[in-house]
Amino acid sequence: MASAFGHGILAYTIKKIAAPKAAMKVTLLAIICSILPDADVIAFRFGIPYEHMFGHRGFTHSVFFSVIFGLLVAWIFHKSSRMKYAIIYILCTLSHAFLDALTTGGRGVAILAPFSEERFFLPWRFIKVSPMSIKRFISQWGIEVLKSEFVYIWIPCLVILVVMAIARKLNPSS
Repeated sequence: MASAFGHGILAYTIKKIAAPKAAMKVTLLAIICSILPDADVIAFRFGIPYEHMFGHRGFTHSVFFSVIFGLLVAWIFHKSSRMKYAIIYILCTLSHAFLDALTTGGRGVAILAPFSEERFFLPWRFIKVSPMSIKRFISQWGIEVLKSEFVYIWIPCLVILVVMAIARKLNPSS
């Protein structure tokens, strides 16, 4: 998996593109949506293996889950513009699977669950896979993960955010 930091900055960027003036609540919910799929690691405590549909990078990393969860979050937290916010939350939840499919480790992402248990990676796998525990993250391995995320997630996101800020300054009416 990519780290929570990588997932969070991508969600923040998605939110800023889709709803730059939306409240802090939207930003926080977007970031939560992008990190939540990794709650599936709790399955290990119940003896559910990694490869299982409900194991790590399984159902919670699917398009189906992203759509249902994004709609649910929008329904619970918004009284108006629900579809606009649902799209943001769906994209942020789905971005998790996208980043995980770019990592150098793991067994792939069950993007088509529950309709298929097959797991996929993208053809490009350049983000170093993050350890699944905080203790192992605070190590040289964690530093290597952050370095690769800086190059492949943070810099592109920051470029997008800076370009958007410049565009707003040049065209304040938008």
